[in-house]
Amino acid sequence: MSDKICMIGLGYVGLPLAVAFAEKMPVVGFDISQQRIDELEAGHDRTLEIEDDELVSVKGNMTYTTNIQDAKDCNIYIITVPTPIDKVNRPDLTPLVKSSRTVGTVLQKGDIVIYESTVYPGVTEDVCVPELEKASGLKFNQDFYCGYSPERINPGDKEHTVKKILKVTAGSTPEIAKKVDDLYKEVITAGTHLASSIKVAEASKVIENTQRDVNIALINELALIFDQMGIDTNEVLAAAATKWNFIKLTPGLVGGHCIGVDPYYLTFKAEELGYKPNLILAARQINNGMSKYVADQTIKHMIKAGKTIKNSNVLMLGVTFKEDCPDMRNTKVVDIIEELKDFGVNVDVYDPWVDHAEESKWYKHGIIDDPMQSNKQYDAIIVAVSHHQFKAYSMEDYKKLSKDEMVLIDVKNIVPNPTWRL
Repeated sequence: MSDKICMIGLGYVGLPLAVAFAEKMPVVGFDISQQRIDELEAGHDRTLEIEDDELVSVKGNMTYTTNIQDAKDCNIYIITVPTPIDKVNRPDLTPLVKSSRTVGTVLQKGDIVIYESTVYPGVTEDVCVPELEKASGLKFNQDFYCGYSPERINPGDKEHTVKKILKVTAGSTPEIAKKVDDLYKEVITAGTHLASSIKVAEASKVIENTQRDVNIALINELALIFDQMGIDTNEVLAAAATKWNFIKLTPGLVGGHCIGVDPYYLTFKAEELGYKPNLILAARQINNGMSKYVADQTIKHMIKAGKTIKNSNVLMLGVTFKEDCPDMRNTKVVDIIEELKDFGVNVDVYDPWVDHAEESKWYKHGIIDDPMQSNKQYDAIIVAVSHHQFKAYSMEDYKKLSKDEMVLIDVKNIVPNPTWRL
């Protein structure tokens, strides 16, 4: 039997992978959102990860559905649903559990279920497999099998696309591990790394972003210290980076679907086992506090400029979690906005990349049209995201947008002479 894949979840991770596989074999794309299915069938991806012509090119091999019964003739199911955290930073496995139950209703003997979602070690076999067994009536590693290949999608990155990023793979038996590895080798031109077990592969993924989170936290803490000393952090980093083994990172907000979320999966499991991961949790605390620091510095410099804070007007340039990308998941810019609102500040948000339907899921106050086309002036301007459109702004542009003395806050180090930069 030739392979036929069902991709569960057609977001930033699932769609690019589905398109890559559809170049080689038939793929059924499943998503619970009818709006998403309609949009893809019409040949457009609002996440901008896949160009319209790419969707057209795989149309013969790709079908879309919200009905899992349309995928019952598939033999490989790849689950790419989100693994978020809840309000108290505990892993929310609900999407993973529900998608496992859904797949279980059509699972047949010999099928393979591969998970790509980021989890703590053990989730695939301890949480997902029981759901598959219960829904299907089949027995794990006897009637059906599992694999794990953690996603490494970088939203908005047109250079490091899914095919060009080396893929870690694993399977529930040695034979299945090789089959999973061979499957990904068909589409991943960068190659694969076959891990010895699913737990090793799960752990490798969750520490990728934990390591980056801890490193950024160190730079953010240094930035806070140097700011108190009146030293330009970027000048310090440029000097330190002249040493060959210095890891050059820059201070900033840590949002998005990975770095600001994945460490909590590891810390949750560690604490469950009785170990307190102090370094990782401290890094999370530092990074989560950066939005408040930016808001406080904005208020401080507005006061220095003689501005009245209550009912003042601030322009926020950018609200996505990273540049040149419409992704608003876990964006920390929203936290800056909410902090400013607590001071009685009116905040206008402008972001040319944001899909307004997506924006309403994350930020409830709306986004304005291009402020350059209006006559409104602001008491302060915060450059929060380094979209290329904002990089093109001149100091004259900022002066045009400013009321009285300009207060220009640069979070992303793209403005030549700001009032304050992170």
